[in-house]
Order: sequence, then structure tokens, then C-alpha cells
Amino acid sequence: MPTAVHFGAGNIGRGFVGLLLHEGGYEVVFSDVASALVDAINATDRYTVHEAGPGGRDHEVTGFRAVDSGRDPEAVAAEIATADVVTTAVGPTVLRFVAPAIVAGLARRSPDAAPVQIMACENAIGATDLLRAEVEKAAGERAQELLARAVFANTAVDRIVPAAQPATGIDVTVEPYVEWAIESGPFGEHRPRIPGAHFVDDLAPYIERKLFTVNTGHAATAYFGARAGYATIAESLADESIVRAVAATLEETSAVLVATRGLDPADLAAYRATILQRFRNPELPDTVQRVGRQPLRKLARHERFVGPAALAAERGLATEALVGAMSAALAFAEPEDPEAVALQELLRTRGADALTVEVTGLDDSHPLFPAVRDAVALRQTQL
Repeated sequence: MPTAVHFGAGNIGRGFVGLLLHEGGYEVVFSDVASALVDAINATDRYTVHEAGPGGRDHEVTGFRAVDSGRDPEAVAAEIATADVVTTAVGPTVLRFVAPAIVAGLARRSPDAAPVQIMACENAIGATDLLRAEVEKAAGERAQELLARAVFANTAVDRIVPAAQPATGIDVTVEPYVEWAIESGPFGEHRPRIPGAHFVDDLAPYIERKLFTVNTGHAATAYFGARAGYATIAESLADESIVRAVAATLEETSAVLVATRGLDPADLAAYRATILQRFRNPELPDTVQRVGRQPLRKLARHERFVGPAALAAERGLATEALVGAMSAALAFAEPEDPEAVALQELLRTRGADALTVEVTGLDDSHPLFPAVRDAVALRQTQL
């Protein structure tokens, strides 16, 4: 049986990537630093992925185990040495911590073995490229030798996986919708077996469509909802004023996708409608706190708000709704989220110009800069 090592045994790892790898016939080895989660996974021989909502069904996952990369890094390296596939769902900022384990595994791998197929399944453009760069850095003088033992392919992934509810064990609740697009070029004739995934020559339009619609819309709903005092995404979208604000935001990102990628406006309108309907799913217990967490990352230069807004401003397209969503993000003051706490502290201690440059990565000469700086300054008057 082929083996897949997956970094990140959380809900996305088990409910999305791990499930599809299982359905492709792989034995899945989850790698995580959360010892209690690793122990819980190893204490059972099956778990259930519940699809909540219209058309949903249950999937039973078997043929898996877990290793604790914090307690036993050698075990992770040993698994990678013989694996067919390595995937991640840890968050883009954590990839640099995963890279040394991959290097250790590649160092153990036979030079005669087929290259291990590596894919970072993260909400970021070019996440696998980022992982490859971190692997190259960690490999040092052996980089050329070790990189020859792997192939790296970028992916675009889409499935809403809310936080686990109490007393569910390692079972996971997800939405029925799933999309996994993978660039085909790096694999040649030897693509991984992943049912439901589709391989494409040019991944960039899929990544940007997803990032600038699903991720932008989801986060915008969370920030508008949190500012209005709602607890969940579904509750937020029961408020027509929030629906209008989110819809306007996505109309602006669609205009960018038409201008930069040549995507069809009618197709994008249908895609937006599908996305909003997915967000409204009342059977998904998704909170504004979970979706809105890490606002500093989400306000970064090439992320879901500033990225499309900057492209729009450079082309003379509308950005008012996107800047409005950024304003709501600046008001996200969730005390349990370290980034939200840090953002509010920056707002109290930095000037508007300096903070705008620091958080968004925009140069003060960029056409988007004045509107975002004004949003920052307005939020500062409210503290």
C-alpha cells in the first residue's frame, strides 16, 4: 500500500486532505506536535467525516496512524524516507518548521527511489513554492542532492472545516463541497492518485479565484459579523446589511479576476452565489472568531484583502467595499487571538502611515495607500 505523510492532524488534515488520500488508497501517517491529538489518533482504528448540509454523507476513514514530530522527529524522518506523498495543512507561517523534517526524511531516502511527491495544501498563493524554498534553505550544501529526491507541486484547496465540537473525539464535521486543484506539470506521467482532485496546467487562476472569493468572502463575513456582535457565520449572513457588504466586496474581487485572468463574469457571478450559499449552511457551527483569527496575516500584502484591492487600484477599479472589509478587520478585537491583540496594540502605538506600511506592506506611493491609511486612522480614533 502506498504511504502519504501529512503534516497537520487537525480538522482540515483529517476532514479534507487525509480523507481524500485515504480514498486514493494511501495509508495516511499524520504528523503533529500536539501530543494529545497524536495519542487520540493512535488510540482508534477509524474515524468519521460527517458532511453537514444538503447532499452530505458520512465517510469512514481507516488505515492511518500518527507520529509526534515534537517528541520523536526521527520517526517523522523515517516515514518520509519511504513515503510516496507528503502533504501539509499547517498554515503558511508554519511551513518553515516543517522543512527540517522533510530534509531529514529526504536525507534518509534512497537516491534510487521514485521522488516523493510534495504538496502544501494551504490558503496561500504558491505555498508549495514557499515550502520548497524552506526545504532548500534547511538542506544547505546538500540542497541540490536532496531536492532531486522530491517533486513539488502547488495546489488550490477549498473546503469549509469548522472547529471541532466537544465530545466528537477525532471525528470531523465538514461541508459537502470540496475542491482540490493540483498543477500537473511537476508530476509528468506519474500523478498521485487522489479521487476528486483535478490536475491543471495553469493553477494560478484557480488559486486566485479561490483566495479572492472564498477566503476574502469568508473573512469579510467574519469581520463584518464580529463588528455587528454576531457569533457565527450563518447568523452574520442572516443580516441583509452584511450580505450586501460581502457581496459588494466580492463583486470588486471578481472585477479584478476578469481584468487580470480573463475569467468570465457570468461564471464568477455564479461562483459568488455558490460561495455565499455555502457560507449560509446552518449545519456548520462556524464562528466569526475562528474564521477571523490571525487578522495580521489576512491583512498582509498578497493576502485576501490587500492583494486584490491593490490590483484593483492599480487598474483604476473600485476598491471601496474591499477597504470597508479591511476596516472591519481592523476592528477585530478578539481577546483569545494573539494576532488580534497585537493588531489592537499596534493601532494604539503606531502612527497611521507607519502602521499601514507595516501591516499591509503597501508603499506610501501606491494608489491604494491613502484609503487604507484613512481606514487605519479612523479605527485609531475609536480606541
